Amino acid sequence: MIEPILAQRRAAGFWLAVLLTGTGTGLAAAALTGLLELVQHLMWGGDGLDLLQAASSAGPWRHIAALLGAGLLTGAGQLLLTRLSSGNGIDITAAIWFHAGRLPALRTLGSAILSIVIVGMGTALGREGAPKQAGAVIANAMSDRVRLSADERRLLVACGAGAGMAAAYGVPLGGALFALEVLRGALALRFVLPAVVTTLVATEVSWAFLPDVPLYVIPAYHGSLSSIAWALLAGPIAGLVSVLYVRSVAWADRHKPTGWRRVWAPVVALGVLGAVSIPLPQLLGNGRDMAELAFTGGIGPLLLLALVLLRPAATILCLGSGAPGGLFTPSLAVGAALGGVLGLPWSWLWPGVPPGLFALLGAAGMLAATTQGPISTVVLMMEMTGYARAAIVPMLLAVATATLVARTIEPRSIYDARLSDEQVRERARARDHAPEELPPA
Repeated sequence: MIEPILAQRRAAGFWLAVLLTGTGTGLAAAALTGLLELVQHLMWGGDGLDLLQAASSAGPWRHIAALLGAGLLTGAGQLLLTRLSSGNGIDITAAIWFHAGRLPALRTLGSAILSIVIVGMGTALGREGAPKQAGAVIANAMSDRVRLSADERRLLVACGAGAGMAAAYGVPLGGALFALEVLRGALALRFVLPAVVTTLVATEVSWAFLPDVPLYVIPAYHGSLSSIAWALLAGPIAGLVSVLYVRSVAWADRHKPTGWRRVWAPVVALGVLGAVSIPLPQLLGNGRDMAELAFTGGIGPLLLLALVLLRPAATILCLGSGAPGGLFTPSLAVGAALGGVLGLPWSWLWPGVPPGLFALLGAAGMLAATTQGPISTVVLMMEMTGYARAAIVPMLLAVATATLVARTIEPRSIYDARLSDEQVRERARARDHAPEELPPA
């Protein structure tokens, strides 16, 4: 008689934690987005929404001043963060897989705020990292509050991180799948409902403060035989490029500055980015504005060629300097540039495919390969662009072939790149033998 009552209380506690995590993450994502827009407005002018447009009209001194300021803030912030907890901190992926979802709350939240500020100042990293961190910290706190088990905590922290992305980008279903496929590493059926509820609540809460519109406004492209053939050829290339990108991320993370180099290395690195961004403002920020231009065919061939090389270099430079930030949107932007470049010769051989569709398919392939989450990538691309099924066949082909090639060569994703080799092997074994034990429902 007592055991059923305890089980019901435990289940009620779990679902209460799910609802509170979703609510708190939605509020945090809205607050962080507001902070990002405020920083962009103060540093670059304009309405605080379109960094590329504001940076394109800004004078050279503003580029240098904004990025040098971001470097100084990064150096000071890193010194402060090291005092908030010992060691080097814990990445969300490492926390989920090797620490039962436990994170140092103050250090993680401090890193989230620092990352959103310096991204607003122009650092070439993603803004989704901050709401993901906030969601993970809230989930960890809720787990302590209702005394969840280690497995339940892992799931809830993954759901909280996915809810952060969902709330920031308005992608409830994609955020849920991202939490399970990429972060938790298992698409078990009973995991799905907690993830969907968390991301749905977070997104609905954030929509009270943020606009409910697609992240990318693009034309209604349609698939064709030409685009299908191109996707079959371009997907493996995107997979190979993603391997180089992931290994570059791993190298940059392992060579971050230590000691007092944490203070001056970001100033030098971001100062260089500021100088290069004077003629190439497309290198600034997370790359959302650049990707949208590529999706609409608004970037010329020569600029696309430059961006396919310099955009990932800018992200690696920032990451290697010790600057915190996300990698999701920067990876998407690199894929958009790559798809645009690979589409140039194809347009001569088989005309008829809009240039923006090449960029869209390239972004999907690159994103799937770098995250090693093909299912979540397709759903995320559909939600972020407002697509239904117009170009779904070539997109699926690009995603599948890119992921297959990448996973065959490199077992790590951009989120595994910060793990040690032994941790990567352990995680791969765990994903191949995902547990069937699930949280109370």
